[in-house]
Amino acid sequence: MEIKEKIEDYNSSIDAADVSSEEALEAFRIQFLGSKNVLKDLYKELRNVPNEEKKDVGQAINALKKKAEEKFESAKKEKDNKAGTKKKFDLTRPAERVELGARHPLAVIRNEIIEIFSRIGFSVSEGPEIEDDWHNFSALNFPPEHPARDMQDTFFIEKNDHEMALRTHTSSVQVRVMESEDPPIRTISPGRVYRNEAISARAHCFFHQVEGLYIDKDVSFADLKQTLLYFAREMFGEKTEIRLRPSYFPFTEPSAEVDVSCSICQGEGCNVCKYTGWLEILGCGMVDPNVLEASGIDSKVYSGFAFGMGIERIAQLKYRVNDLRKYSENDIRFLKQFKSAY
Repeated sequence: MEIKEKIEDYNSSIDAADVSSEEALEAFRIQFLGSKNVLKDLYKELRNVPNEEKKDVGQAINALKKKAEEKFESAKKEKDNKAGTKKKFDLTRPAERVELGARHPLAVIRNEIIEIFSRIGFSVSEGPEIEDDWHNFSALNFPPEHPARDMQDTFFIEKNDHEMALRTHTSSVQVRVMESEDPPIRTISPGRVYRNEAISARAHCFFHQVEGLYIDKDVSFADLKQTLLYFAREMFGEKTEIRLRPSYFPFTEPSAEVDVSCSICQGEGCNVCKYTGWLEILGCGMVDPNVLEASGIDSKVYSGFAFGMGIERIAQLKYRVNDLRKYSENDIRFLKQFKSAY
């Protein structure tokens, strides 16, 4: 039998094939589309066809294969649709319960901090997490020999002439704001920061900060204290008191650590506040004139204050969760406790 006659014969066989049952459809697939299908023999015989006829014969074989594929897919789809319509559902059965999610506790605290400061005119600024040496250190009055530049504290990405590192604080965002905007400036910078520290219940290699900056004419330390008192009472309750202890930061002078009265024992002393009646929450100070000048702001005309707090620290005081690792483990049992915190 010549190849053209075989093509016609297979063409008729495909048209007449019964594919009404699962068994018949599978037999059809094996015969015409399986690994040893009959059409493969036609391709082998194609080499014996005269050159002037090969194109037409090859196209006829391809059309035959396509026809078999289309018939198989059509029959298979029809069977699948019929099988789907046979499924019965109990429309009176109660729906499966949809488990509602919850905001992460750090996101709740972050949003609450932003909301509190937005009421007194602070905007929100954001910046890159990978920073150069200028924005992360030099513009903030860090001398070249400062320990924070050492590899044990900072995750450096590039060293030598052009240093790049994962930012160690969101103060770098404040530098970018001072470089791009003219005073008055009133902004907070929430974000994730990184330190090369051993992970424990009290420390982590990444955490979250909110840092604030206010620059204008005649800004005083009294303005800083009143702003922080307002924040503390909005966050921890109207009876909260604060105290400022002298401290040191390269980018502020004078500088202070801020404590709030313990809301658990009302200042009487307990195991949470280590029986002191106070809990440390943030650092602050008046912006060093060198930092203003480095960002192109005249320190003889303008002054300002800055502050920074760890979101995890505020969350610890609010929710009494004293293990930093829990915030990044994504344990559903832990996160479910904050479902009501929206």
